[in-house]
Amino acid sequence: MTLRAALRSKSAFSGLLSQLSSCSSHGRVCVSPVLVAQRRNNSTSPKIKVDFDQSTGVAVMHMQSPPVNSLSLDFLTELCIGVEKLEMDKSCRGLIITSSQPKVFSAGLDILEMYGKSPESCGEFWKAVQEMWLKLYSSNMVTIAAINGSSPAGGCLMSMTCDYRIMADNPRYSIGLNETQLGIVAPFWFKDTMLNTVGHRTTELALELGLLYNPSEALKIGLVDKLVPEDQVLTTAAQTMTKWLAIPEHARQITKSMMRKPTIDKLTSNREADIQNFVKFITKDSIQKSLRMYLEMLKKRKA
Repeated sequence: MTLRAALRSKSAFSGLLSQLSSCSSHGRVCVSPVLVAQRRNNSTSPKIKVDFDQSTGVAVMHMQSPPVNSLSLDFLTELCIGVEKLEMDKSCRGLIITSSQPKVFSAGLDILEMYGKSPESCGEFWKAVQEMWLKLYSSNMVTIAAINGSSPAGGCLMSMTCDYRIMADNPRYSIGLNETQLGIVAPFWFKDTMLNTVGHRTTELALELGLLYNPSEALKIGLVDKLVPEDQVLTTAAQTMTKWLAIPEHARQITKSMMRKPTIDKLTSNREADIQNFVKFITKDSIQKSLRMYLEMLKKRKA
């Protein structure tokens, strides 16, 4: 069974997009240009590497899909299967997610999965995005995002699914849901995830303006929980994980479910409608034209 087939056979959840690349906020230019517009090669090299230490019960998931860990269908499928395997292993109690790529955590959803594709392909892709969100947001494991680079759009969404976020204190890095900058609307569950993280008014401003925050700004609004020097992100994540794992597991898991279940239920009960809404939106001529112009701009910038 292929990875895609395996993903299709699993239950999923629901959601919308986030793109990647460069975009200005607060007068800054925020990373990820040709980044996500790279064409997916057919390499069989794994896009996800998992190191599981059975003595501590902690796994570290390294995203390693050059150049910027863009969330393609193949990438999302591999990530979901990796998370599910860890979830089924009762000796695994904690998961740290980080990047092996320099200067970027994840640049967000792969635009090429949404441009010039059939409605069926777009639907399959969206199902994979849903799967990623629900697997991480509902995980029984303690999850920590070790954000060692920029994390716009889908990368920001992934980090917000985690219980705790540690970011490299580098003013050149940015994080946020910047969809509106490309004329795209973040779906309700992106909105709800951010709302649960930073509150209503901050979410309203962030989403309407498509804001990207530097690390100190992200810490101030609660989008991340801690800043550390770049070379200390992973070690700090491991130290923080020890504190979380010291909490009685049953009580922590029930509390996490209590906090997140309404958001999860809202998505699962509207999953198919959400897929249809996404497909209807992304295949509009005006949106496809917008994506085409964006890709052409990236090509010129690369040249």
